Amino acid sequence: MPELRKDPILGRWVIISVERGKRPTDFVSPAQRKKGGFCPFCPGNEYTTPAETLAFRPEGMKPNAGGWTLRAMPNKFPALQIAGDLLRQGEGLYDRMNGIGAHEVIIETPDHSLSLATIEPKAMEDVLWAYYMRLADLKKDTRLKYVLIFKNEGDAAGATLEHTHTQLIAMPIVPRTVRDELKGARDHYDIRERCIFCDIIRQELSDGRRAVSENENYLAIAPFAPRSPFETWILPKTHASAFGPIRQSFSSLAGIFQRVLKQLDKTLDVPPYNFVIHTSPFNDENNEYYHWHIEIMPKLTKIAGFEWGSGFYINPIPPEDAAKFMREAGI
Repeated sequence: MPELRKDPILGRWVIISVERGKRPTDFVSPAQRKKGGFCPFCPGNEYTTPAETLAFRPEGMKPNAGGWTLRAMPNKFPALQIAGDLLRQGEGLYDRMNGIGAHEVIIETPDHSLSLATIEPKAMEDVLWAYYMRLADLKKDTRLKYVLIFKNEGDAAGATLEHTHTQLIAMPIVPRTVRDELKGARDHYDIRERCIFCDIIRQELSDGRRAVSENENYLAIAPFAPRSPFETWILPKTHASAFGPIRQSFSSLAGIFQRVLKQLDKTLDVPPYNFVIHTSPFNDENNEYYHWHIEIMPKLTKIAGFEWGSGFYINPIPPEDAAKFMREAGI
């Protein structure tokens, strides 16, 4: 029988449609065809991109040129722009402001053929340091309240370029989804004086059925009420409200992050996916009620009329089964 499950943080319901139950092979997409042609993110083509905001390359080498192992720069076609004033205005019932913010691209490797799952572990650590460093820099701009770091991998996930890259958008407002998470977490804390994410971690470690992977510092789980098949979260085991290294190291996070991506690749034959990093807003980074985390969403099903109209998601595979398949991947 199908099952309704409630997300304990957002109060959002999902339908686990077990009668549509599937195995991982039922979700495998046709192999994506390599487009080829000119790539602005490949070494030698730096002249085609905006000037770097951050780059890792040997000391003494010229900026905005070759020799780099990671580059970050403004998006050539930004959703928001850094120059100008907010100019908040009202128009009757309506509110508006200028589209002030930042939209950047982080090119994770110079090698066009690699992915986050297949770059060297040290390169994965560098990617996480780049995220952290760009967050720290953008936080200095008092107009900005939040930075969302996200990745679109594959055509179905919204990627327009093959070369692996992450994006970030800095905003003068806190996004609605994050505000809803913050409210749910704060409500739980007000009643129980505990972080709901910490409670989830304790329960999932005890239960074990939805655990995907863990190491000393992090736990990866299939959430109890996942929106899509094989949705996976990565959370620090010790309470941390804002994204950052543990004891000045990203080694442990890089390890579990790559392991989860490799598990997904092996289980689902390199699926398209999105991930987002949810962290506390700049004006409330250190708190006891919210817990930063990474949400990874393989793009295996389509959002259609029922989902748009109801706010419910239909997931054809229970998270317990998805976690089991991923554990059995042997990564």
